[in-house]
Amino acid sequence: MKPASQLEIPAPTARSLHGLGVVSGLAAGAWLGAAEAPAKLVATGLSPFLVSFVMVAGVFVARWTLPTVVKGTGYVLADLGEKPHLIVWAILAGALWAVANTLTVFAIRDVGISIAFPLWNTNSLVGVLWGWAFFGELRRGGAKTWTKVLGGAIAIAGGAVLLGYASANETVSPSHRALSGIITALGAGLLWGTMYIPYRKAYVSGMNPLSFVTVFTIGELVTMSVLAVTFSGGAGPLRAEIGHARPVLFWLFLGGFCWVIGDIFQQYAAKYIGIGRGIPLSNTNQLWGLAWGALVFGELAGRTRFAQTLVVAGSLLMILGAVGIASAVAPEAEQASWHDAVVRECRRYGLDLGRAESAQRGQEARETGAPGGRRWWDGLIVAAAAAIFAGLARGTRVPRIRVERGWMLELVAAMLALLFIAGAGLWKRTRFS
Repeated sequence: MKPASQLEIPAPTARSLHGLGVVSGLAAGAWLGAAEAPAKLVATGLSPFLVSFVMVAGVFVARWTLPTVVKGTGYVLADLGEKPHLIVWAILAGALWAVANTLTVFAIRDVGISIAFPLWNTNSLVGVLWGWAFFGELRRGGAKTWTKVLGGAIAIAGGAVLLGYASANETVSPSHRALSGIITALGAGLLWGTMYIPYRKAYVSGMNPLSFVTVFTIGELVTMSVLAVTFSGGAGPLRAEIGHARPVLFWLFLGGFCWVIGDIFQQYAAKYIGIGRGIPLSNTNQLWGLAWGALVFGELAGRTRFAQTLVVAGSLLMILGAVGIASAVAPEAEQASWHDAVVRECRRYGLDLGRAESAQRGQEARETGAPGGRRWWDGLIVAAAAAIFAGLARGTRVPRIRVERGWMLELVAAMLALLFIAGAGLWKRTRFS
């Protein structure tokens, strides 16, 4: 007979939650991949810091708007009030995200989306390490689980090596800064991999992902503001640069909004299947990044056949590695190890173990705040966000970048399909718990 303190998740429920996490991870990959497409605007002469700053501003707007629409600010504030120790962790995670996101803009400028995406997606290796070290992931998982995860990690690392070699040795290169692009992309991967520690810490404590991302964005915006002001030479030059870029600000805001949709799905993947599995699965954004870069922006057109072969082979190898990791369903013994982390967090911070366990099953122990968590100002938040986008849309022009519109429409249609499938699944199974 199992101890009463041990979380018991029936096998059908465990499989259901695993499937939900997998679908969430795939949807995350699609939207995270598309979000980086606006960063191609650096090719028009915009500062990478300006691009990242404006995208983060769009992220800030989206991270307050979407949780308000789904749960309401009353729910979010009540959830944060019950776990105030996690607010600092969420702000720290946001700061790491902002620095990493800025590095990705430089990486895209120097080596292109097709190369940069797989390199910074080595964050999955870092995520596997931290999941094992701090949250009991893979512990007691058995040889089969370890083989899948380690095999996937090796494949991801091998794919990154192939892509780095293709970029560094390509004679027809889009940039003379290939080495710098590789280093910045890998640096972004390291920071993003470490950022997932606060993610998992929040979810083993029973916090709702929508509450976490609302505070997360404060760290993003503050850090990115400091970086942008510092490296732009002050607030005055930054304002002048923003004014000069006014015709394309809408697209960067839109990129930030798409990123938030992907990140919310990534948060649910991390919650229900762990960072060691959920993050590699969401790293299928590499496939979407390759599709946007190669099919829509034609990034591979000027490269030799050998380099194109290396890019495709490296990408496929990384994708296979991510699939191997994601398919490693946690056995009962490993789930018990996960539960040890839940008990540890609850004892450390005086949390209700029963409520934390309920959250692991995708169930709400009770609705916090008013029914539905709605407040009178929720409508004002949504209206303000809509007004910001409407204002930015006025006077917007299409950037002078060659794109294949047919491929772009097909990719957008696929993204919307995944949004519907994953969103409907989360609502039906957990009510976005």
